[in-house]
Amino acid sequence: MNTNRRYTIAVDFDGTIVTHEYPKIGTEIPGAVEALKELLREGHRLILWTVRERELLEEALAWCEERGLVFYSVNSNFPEETLEDRHFSRKLKADIFIDDRSIGGLPDWPSMLQMIREQTPFKTPMTPQFTAQIDDTHREMMERYQHGSRPKRGGLFSKLFK
Repeated sequence: MNTNRRYTIAVDFDGTIVTHEYPKIGTEIPGAVEALKELLREGHRLILWTVRERELLEEALAWCEERGLVFYSVNSNFPEETLEDRHFSRKLKADIFIDDRSIGGLPDWPSMLQMIREQTPFKTPMTPQFTAQIDDTHREMMERYQHGSRPKRGGLFSKLFK
């Protein structure tokens, strides 16, 4: 399903746009800059959300600008935001966060573009052991449900609920 929805997307720098070599600027992660420029062309708002400050932040912004990547805002919800505007929360009001520290890791940039365009979530590949554990738990629950038995209870007060 392709959509015309426009998102506000917060993007980390180190480990997401470039390899993680902080405080140095790493090398571009393949496809990162081009994917972000495509998102800009499609009308999405990009916010650079990074731990970099002062000179290190200026270096990162210059690196991005040299490659034609300009952000709507940096470490804030909108360009005009001041410290007084932040009395309520530091959390960004973004629809999507792209960060290398996400659970499941960072998918490649073509996959992320596809997920954003098609509004499909990232699915972490499951190991066979984890899948088997889920299957066993699901099977046990369905057997209890089909036979009309109550769910297992446990804990300190379990004898009260027999």
